[in-house]
Amino acid sequence: MTDYAKPLPDVADPNMAPYWEAAKRHELRMQRCDSCGYVRFPPAKHCPECLDENHDWVLLSGRGTVWSFGVYHHLFNRAFADDIPYNVALVQLEEGPRLVTNIVGVENEAMEIGMPVEVEFDDVTDEVTLVRFRPRG
Repeated sequence: MTDYAKPLPDVADPNMAPYWEAAKRHELRMQRCDSCGYVRFPPAKHCPECLDENHDWVLLSGRGTVWSFGVYHHLFNRAFADDIPYNVALVQLEEGPRLVTNIVGVENEAMEIGMPVEVEFDDVTDEVTLVRFRPRG
C-alpha cells in the first residue's frame, strides 16, 4: 500500500467503527431501526423517527443519485494540491440516507444532479477504506 498523505477518518470511533469495518470488507452498511425500519446515517443511539434504541447494521445496495455537489478549485489543504479541481458530493442512497463523498470515474464538468451512481471502495491504507461513488452504467 502506498503512503496516503490526506486526512483520514477515525476508524476506531466506537459509533462509526461498524461502518468503517464494513467498508474495509467492501460493504456499505448503515444502521436500520428494528422497530420502524428507518435507515440512518450518521449512526445514533436512538432512531430519529421512533426513538427506539434497537438497530442492526444492514447491507445496503450501494446505489443512489447525486443529490448535490460542488467542485473545489481553491486549495484549502495542501494534501489535496494534486487533486485540484476535485468534487465533493452528497449522494442520496436508495435506502434513504445521504452520504458526503466523492464521485470518481467522471469529469467534474460531466457531473449532474440526479446522476445515478454506485458505490466504489478505495483501499487508501491497510487500515482505511474510503467510500466513494462512480456513475452507474
